[in-house]
Amino acid sequence: IHTGESIVVAPSQTLSNREYNMLRTTAINVIKHFGIVGECNIQYAVNPYSKEYYIIEVNARLSRSSALASKASGYPLAYVAAKLSLGIPLSKISNSVTGVTTACFEPSLDYCVVKIPRWDLSKFIRVSTKIGSSMKSVGEVMAIGRKFEEAFQKALRMVDENVTGFDPYLKEVNDDELKEPTDKRMFVLAAALKAGYTIDKLYELTKIDSWFLQKMKNIIDYQNILEMIDQQHLTRDDLLKAKQIGFSDKQIASCVKSTELAIRKHREEFGLMPFIKQIDTVAAEWPATTNYLYVTYNAIDHDLTFSEPHIMVLGSGVYRIGSSVEFDWCAVGCLRELRKLGKKTIMVNYNPETVSTDYDMSDRLYFEEISFEVVMDIYTIENPNGIIISMGGQLP
Repeated sequence: IHTGESIVVAPSQTLSNREYNMLRTTAINVIKHFGIVGECNIQYAVNPYSKEYYIIEVNARLSRSSALASKASGYPLAYVAAKLSLGIPLSKISNSVTGVTTACFEPSLDYCVVKIPRWDLSKFIRVSTKIGSSMKSVGEVMAIGRKFEEAFQKALRMVDENVTGFDPYLKEVNDDELKEPTDKRMFVLAAALKAGYTIDKLYELTKIDSWFLQKMKNIIDYQNILEMIDQQHLTRDDLLKAKQIGFSDKQIASCVKSTELAIRKHREEFGLMPFIKQIDTVAAEWPATTNYLYVTYNAIDHDLTFSEPHIMVLGSGVYRIGSSVEFDWCAVGCLRELRKLGKKTIMVNYNPETVSTDYDMSDRLYFEEISFEVVMDIYTIENPNGIIISMGGQLP
């Protein structure tokens, strides 16, 4: 399957330490052999049962994969690559994102990133929905959380604003659709878990690593528990656990037969609000000064204070047919104009391919869903002077 068609999880969850270091060493040897200076990403295929692996491609250029790696790790790849090509060594280049470390540091993450592509195959009559070695996706999203389940469900909502999360009611169970990767296989998988398929059976059909299948099962298992509770009996702990594994208010509402606003009010009565965390490229070994932010319930405090007034701008979300880079450019123009006027800015967007999600475009960058719930949560915590929603095209 083409890299652009794959769901990507960082840091890698299913490679052993030995496998990880084997691939890392190989990558360094390949780069030395080719004499590459700057940025390079290598795609591998690894046999989970042996030490066998294949190099699928070597990209000695900035690609979508490197844009994703840069945004996911908070390491400014293009900036560092440009400096290296000018002959400046790594030890002399400061990491422009953290501000305190040099570019010699390898990013180490204390959060989980999930990238999911978006396909608009339903807009074409004669196109096969099967995905493979040719790239059909038109855009991609990047979600950040403290747990895989949280980031995964966020990403599913980002790809399609009509989806509430890992929803088992969107598709019918179908073994053939589980065997063949399609643009909607995730939801067939959710339906299969709901129907009682075991992890082993699903592994045989999909060949998706059991670690991921178990995490997906955790979501469906908790959904089953929520469906047995009505809103009156929903405790603070029930709500907190649901939020920690990535359930949205709307998703909880559909489980307990209520409405999104009622669940939001219920949650606020319990004092349940998310925390704002910084993307920390060095996993708390050094103080982080990044303005890359995400919202999570898997925390006990905020990473920063909210004293200065800002203006909030909503981005355009995932690229799709009919809404693409032109709307991102509107948002970037808006941010630049606000900066010229001396205003501090907040950007909310989740598309790693955009200029608006570059760390130096805004004073605070939230890699978050553009949904009523999340935008209102950020608005409540930040209390900005204003919010501009007309720059992001159709989505806001």
